[in-house]
Amino acid sequence: MKIRNSIPVWLAVALAVAASAQETPSALNKVLTEMDSAAAKFRSAEAAFQWDQFQKVVEETDTQKGKIYFRRAGDDMQMAADITQPDPKYVLYTDGKVQWYQPGIDQVTVYDAGKSRQDVGAFLLLGFGGGGHELLKSYDVKYLGTEKLGGVNTVKLDLTPKAPNIRNHVEHIVLWVDPDLGVSVQQKLFQPGGDYRLAKYSDIRINQKISDNVFRLKTNSKTKFVSPQG
Repeated sequence: MKIRNSIPVWLAVALAVAASAQETPSALNKVLTEMDSAAAKFRSAEAAFQWDQFQKVVEETDTQKGKIYFRRAGDDMQMAADITQPDPKYVLYTDGKVQWYQPGIDQVTVYDAGKSRQDVGAFLLLGFGGGGHELLKSYDVKYLGTEKLGGVNTVKLDLTPKAPNIRNHVEHIVLWVDPDLGVSVQQKLFQPGGDYRLAKYSDIRINQKISDNVFRLKTNSKTKFVSPQG
């Protein structure tokens, strides 16, 4: 009778599970540390984007394209998104306020984050300029392994918002992070009811000078400013 030298299957599986449980936290910590290192050197970023918003009820996808900018200003971070397709719009985040400019009707809608400033900032600036371990303040983070995306070897992270007010709108988020740059090249936001938003970033430039004009709305004396919060 032949004696098998291999260990029982059930034991092999148990050992594999144990090894995985040990490796995942280590891998996650490595990614977060790399993001911490990149964040320490971060001054600015700009990229082309494509945002695909899928609506489950009607089985349709709306696509927006444009450029997005991030800049560190003292202890604050600023963000500007210049949406050029299908119709011009502009989003600006500075000093804890989100401003949504619609040139077609010449109106700016202003949202003051108020006490939720940290949560709103963590969401809008996600994947650009923030430290890895900083994510742990706003999200429960899981390591999902690696994936090659557009020729870039990325690391996948799954984020679940801790704040109930954000979780009401976003159940969880998957980030594809370029560990060399410390920024995300793709994000997928899963929303209640089966909706999702897929954000793809390309032509990413780190720490290049960005004009101050990028972070100013191109309004005029007739532009109407409104605030839903009064």
